[in-house]
Amino acid sequence: MTTGHDPLAVREEVRAFALTLPGAGEEFPWGESVVKVAGKVFVFLGVGDGSHPPGINVKLKDPEAHEHALSVPGAEPSGYGLGRAGWVSVPLTEEAPAAEVLCDWVEESYRVVAPKRLIAELDGR
Repeated sequence: MTTGHDPLAVREEVRAFALTLPGAGEEFPWGESVVKVAGKVFVFLGVGDGSHPPGINVKLKDPEAHEHALSVPGAEPSGYGLGRAGWVSVPLTEEAPAAEVLCDWVEESYRVVAPKRLIAELDGR
């Protein structure tokens, strides 16, 4: 696991982890990477070409994880009304948590939207 020094490397690590989750697949609406399960987005990864500051958006229902994510410098409730549903935008800067923590948040987001049978498959690993 990386320590968070190269934002694009951290983004790639988070992306790779998200794609290992049962039923996950990557799509590119609006030219940005999202990872979905059963047609529902569980992580927005933005663009990976360095043209925009890297960051992720995850849906966190767990109050502790949600609060922790919002405590990251620069983090904020996601735009377009998504913040009200628990989505948090986390910039991948030097102050961002380690990739392991980000991957935990991605898994939490996955568990919020994935069908029960896929969550059971994940838990069975």
